[in-house]
Amino acid sequence: MKKITLLLFLGIGLVMYGQTPEKISFQAVVRNADQNIVGNKAVGFKLSILSTSVSGTVIYSETHTPTTNINGLVSLEIGTGSVVMGNFSTIDWGANTYYVKTEIDLDGGTNYTISGTSQLLSVPYALHAKKAENVFSGNYDDLTNKPKSNAIKTYKVGDFAHGGVVFWVDETEQHGLVCSKINQSNATKWFAGTFGNTHAKGNGLFSGKANNSIIIATHASIGDDDNLYAARLCNELEITENSIMYGDWYLPSKYELNLIFQNLSAINATAITNGGEAFTNDVYWSSTEETSSRVWVLNFANGQESTVLKNISNRVRAIRSF
Repeated sequence: MKKITLLLFLGIGLVMYGQTPEKISFQAVVRNADQNIVGNKAVGFKLSILSTSVSGTVIYSETHTPTTNINGLVSLEIGTGSVVMGNFSTIDWGANTYYVKTEIDLDGGTNYTISGTSQLLSVPYALHAKKAENVFSGNYDDLTNKPKSNAIKTYKVGDFAHGGVVFWVDETEQHGLVCSKINQSNATKWFAGTFGNTHAKGNGLFSGKANNSIIIATHASIGDDDNLYAARLCNELEITENSIMYGDWYLPSKYELNLIFQNLSAINATAITNGGEAFTNDVYWSSTEETSSRVWVLNFANGQESTVLKNISNRVRAIRSF
């Protein structure tokens, strides 16, 4: 029997449908002993699945009688031919290494004179996945060795988390801002020394963090860093909740302070429930500077925004991002 190596081009690929079919696509270019293409002719094919090696046990075989095209090409589907032996649908593709043996009769009969064997690589594993799919009921509780759930934690305004009370969350509900559950001071100046520009004029989400750094740097540069002031109180704050220490607090921007006021009822309730205190009906500092002498504040008695002199005393409530 002549070998197929020089006479046959073998191509095997999975036929893709909405559901995995129990068949494998197969293409071959048929040539005769003189290497000439055998075109527009009925030929006999016997396809067999072998386990373990090229000389392994035949576990399934079938026959086909296709007609080659003008280029000698035939396209078949293993699993749809006339069965000689075995059951294609019961092959456990994940249990072994498999090979496909091809035998050809150029006259269209069963007197096979050309043969060759090639290893099946990744193709059957889609079929293996289909078999696994059929085993699982679809009920998580039916699984053994259940995987750990990695469900994403989300948050809402009023939650007690990340060291404080949530007062804003982004669209993913995974990140946001929290405020401390207690006041950091009832009477603290914004600027410890003389008036001067800090250029801490940021306003909006997270801008208070940059403002805080600018204010502290300015105090250090003028040699007035020994006195306590609003930004420094927040910067040096350390709060421990559930054995986790949070130390990245800052003085909120005008915008962030307004977000707190908009959700004041929920924030106060959560703070008190978790051993904290409600916001006082009084004026709180923001970190947003207006001029060299004035800073934006918010009156929590009525929600009124205004600017006041930096060297007077107001309340402080720190925030952080998560």
